[in-house]
Amino acid sequence: MTHQFVLAQPHMLSRIVEIYNQNIASRLVTADLEEVTVAQRQAWFDFHNTNPSYPLWVVLDAQEQIMGWFSLSPFYGRMAYRATAEVSIYLDEQARGKGLGSQIIAFLKEQMPVLGLNTLLAFIFRKNVPSINAFLRHKFKIWGDLPNVANMETHLETLVIMGFQLSYKKAQVEDKFAPIPDYTDQAGATLLNKNQNQAQE
Repeated sequence: MTHQFVLAQPHMLSRIVEIYNQNIASRLVTADLEEVTVAQRQAWFDFHNTNPSYPLWVVLDAQEQIMGWFSLSPFYGRMAYRATAEVSIYLDEQARGKGLGSQIIAFLKEQMPVLGLNTLLAFIFRKNVPSINAFLRHKFKIWGDLPNVANMETHLETLVIMGFQLSYKKAQVEDKFAPIPDYTDQAGATLLNKNQNQAQE
């Protein structure tokens, strides 16, 4: 099936919120525990709609129905991070498991030079193995995790930090801090194997 990625328009917000709320119930994708309203998301939408550096796109199917949305958001809100953005992807329940997420990740990587971005970050719950695998396939690496930081009411969730960089230029000053461990794809594979073993227990 052919899909289009287009910039979100104001009349699309209600559908965007509907898809987001679908994902809350799974306790697998977002840390929100209660459904949100259109009014609650209006300021968020307005930010993306008026900041071309941080777009919000919707996914249209062949009938031009909205089947998902995805966005880039500022990381940490400091000037030194201006070439870094956080990825968010949410799909309608009928559109999941069909490779659409992978298409979105590839598209976002293509947008990086256009938007002046050097680094993309994705924050994913450890139990969300399909999403972690999708990012790994597109050369994202696991850079670390935050153990049990999310209380999902039924369980605690560990937040996995994944990243992709187009290039890396060393700072012109001496790094006086301890080196950051090099999390490799092998570490990612180990993490996923542990996940899958736990799921089977």
